[in-house]
This record gives sequence, structure tokens and C-alpha cells, in this order.
Amino acid sequence: MLDRLGLYALALIGGALLTLLISCSSLLAHSTTPIFSSFVAHAGGAIVALIIATSASFLLGRPKAGSVSNEKPPFWMYLGGIAGALTVILPTMAVNGGLSLSGVIALSLVGQTAFGMISDQFGLFGSETRKVSIFDLIVALTVLCGSSLIIFGKG
Repeated sequence: MLDRLGLYALALIGGALLTLLISCSSLLAHSTTPIFSSFVAHAGGAIVALIIATSASFLLGRPKAGSVSNEKPPFWMYLGGIAGALTVILPTMAVNGGLSLSGVIALSLVGQTAFGMISDQFGLFGSETRKVSIFDLIVALTVLCGSSLIIFGKG
């Protein structure tokens, strides 16, 4: 597996790609609709995922017997597609509604931070429970203040 630095790098790359996705989807939605632009993004993502999965299966071989669980996953695990679609549609509508791309990304970061802290506190969706500290709250407040400066600042 990746070391901690590699995981940080993956998270940063993922954030940059999400920004690129929202920007491209906003441009497409300007000419079509947010739902169509989300469909295009997800269809493209499905094709890339299929290519990656096929390549990985070919290069790495089949999983060893017993390494894959035969248990049926809980129903809520199938709902990720809804969150993914809304992650594209809602920011696309916000950018086309007049909010800057940096403002949308900043508010997305605030929402992700808040939901992440709630998930950590209560162990939602099978995540490991981690008590949210006062330091975590200060960091979240700082992110919120910075986001407010991006959106309302006269820069």
C-alpha cells in the first residue's frame, strides 16, 4: 500500500481533478443542462473505470480464493452514485448561477470537512469512530473563514 505521503498526494490530485471536473461540467452545462453534463461526466468515468479495472485484472491476475468476501454489502453502499451525481450537478448549477469556481470549491471543502467530522464522531457508514477535538473545530472554523474571504472578499 501507499505510505502516508503517497495518500496525501492522491488526495491532492483528487481535489485538483474534482475542480477540473466541475469546471468542465459547468462549461458543458452552460450549453446544455446540468443533468446532461453530469451524465457525460459519469459516462466518461464509467468508461475509464472499466479500462482501469480490466487492466488491473489483466496485470494483477484474479484475486486469490477467500480474499474476496461473499457477503452481500449493505444497501446504503449502492447509494454512492447518487452522491456522485449530486457532486457534479449541484456545483455545476452554482457556478452557472454566478458563484465563482473558487467559491464553489471553497464551500465544497467546508461541506466535506463538516460531514467528515460528523462521520468521524459517530462512525457513520462503517468509518472508524474518532472523537472530534476542539482543535478540529478551530481548523474547520478557519476553513470557513477562509472560504468566506474567497467568496465575499473584494480581491
